[in-house]
Amino acid sequence: MAATSSLVGVEGTSIDKELSPLQKHVSFFDRNKDGIVYPSETYKGFRAIGCGVALSAFSAIFINVGLSGRTAPAGKASFPYFPIYVDNIHKGKHGSDSGVYDSEGRFVSSKFEDIFSKHAHTHPDCLTSKELMEMLKANRVPKDHKGWVASWTEWKILYYLCKDKDGLLHKETIRDAFDGSLFIRMEEKRSDLMILYSPRGTSLITPIVVCTH
Repeated sequence: MAATSSLVGVEGTSIDKELSPLQKHVSFFDRNKDGIVYPSETYKGFRAIGCGVALSAFSAIFINVGLSGRTAPAGKASFPYFPIYVDNIHKGKHGSDSGVYDSEGRFVSSKFEDIFSKHAHTHPDCLTSKELMEMLKANRVPKDHKGWVASWTEWKILYYLCKDKDGLLHKETIRDAFDGSLFIRMEEKRSDLMILYSPRGTSLITPIVVCTH
């Protein structure tokens, strides 16, 4: 069954709609499911999957400032709150990417498979750090510096969080990142790992997030 979401829009109306893979990817960060992602929600989403305070804060600023204006509906100002509108996230698609999302945010299987057929030299279903950098360089569009930075940031964070003990980023992990199901699993695993608490109920540890391969 196709995934659907009930979103309460800015005008207070409920919108039942099928989400594209790109919309599902972004919707994880829409913590109150109103169809809009504010910087505070981006921050909370990154914290939920195990990122530290500094990386989460940087990501919230970088992502929301970069995408807010491009996803805002006509007549809606992005400044000063920098909201990202889930419904229009396809308009924020940057250059120098893998092409796995098409112009409407749909998943392109052939482009996904190209990642591994072209760059997975060591293992057919995994990428090493070196192979990941090879892919990023191969995807670069000349003079598209913003696209280079956006792609590098996205992929390096994914690699940092989800590489295995041998430094490999697995194919199924990458696939699940494209539709956001990876983030849901990471948040659940992080919650399960928080098993040590103080007498007042405050966690004594910051658990390490381990992606399921």
